[in-house]
Amino acid sequence: MYLEHTVPKTNGKVYFIYDEQTLGIRFKENTEKEQLLSIALNTGPAQTITVNGQNYTFPSWNLIPLVSNQVFSFEHPESITIWQYNRDFYCLIDNNPVISCMGFLFFGFSGNLFIPLEQTDRPKLESLQEMFIEEFEASDNIKTDMLQMLLKRLIIITTRLAKNQVTDLQHPEDEKFDLIRAFNVLVYHHYKTNHSVKFYADLLHKSPKTLSNLFLQYKYKSPSIIIQERIISEAKRLFCYSDKSAKEVAFELGFEDAAHFSRFFKNHTRQNPSDFRKHHNTEVQSH
Repeated sequence: MYLEHTVPKTNGKVYFIYDEQTLGIRFKENTEKEQLLSIALNTGPAQTITVNGQNYTFPSWNLIPLVSNQVFSFEHPESITIWQYNRDFYCLIDNNPVISCMGFLFFGFSGNLFIPLEQTDRPKLESLQEMFIEEFEASDNIKTDMLQMLLKRLIIITTRLAKNQVTDLQHPEDEKFDLIRAFNVLVYHHYKTNHSVKFYADLLHKSPKTLSNLFLQYKYKSPSIIIQERIISEAKRLFCYSDKSAKEVAFELGFEDAAHFSRFFKNHTRQNPSDFRKHHNTEVQSH
């Protein structure tokens, strides 16, 4: 089932998809035209999720938030429920940054986050699924408000579960959390042109050492690793889903020297760009 709702005045869009064999095709069609945030739930057995060309194990009854730059597909899409929306539909960044489109769920941690649902949490998600379906079928003038309310509830539930998992029940102080989130947001916007921790530290009016100590305190990857992994993730996405040459990718990601980029890529992936692309294409053909 593939449901969508558009708000004519703002072009806000929300999608709800489940039990859908063509999930990957539909997602590709959407990402070619618009930037979407996604929350995916695997209700079936553990399966493989491919994010920007990298394979991960997506455990049963786990959630994963995905940002707009991530291209993903599922081994068994029929077992996936996914909510997708753009910033015009839901953001709240000025009202409540913790649960906004720039909040904890998408920018308060580093790496791919799988969020397990305990047995007691599952009925909440199952109930939300039913309510989303009911609201998509409604035709009155408060449909948008109800869908936004339901989406907000989903984000709050998922954010609470994620914070408990990532911070090992030791929630960061608000000021420190805001600094971590702000760093991740800045990297999201500037990683193609600025690769140094000092650039981001200066924007945050902190020293690089202060940032490193903060991330270490909460057992996060270091700021430099976050920047490097963001660059590598985008490089993989471009090699897997575009025809750009290694030189073109290097320049797009802020490297003046293509050879330097190739060494950087190989140091992080143990493959040079051409071998990585060849390996990915071979895997796609085999499936």
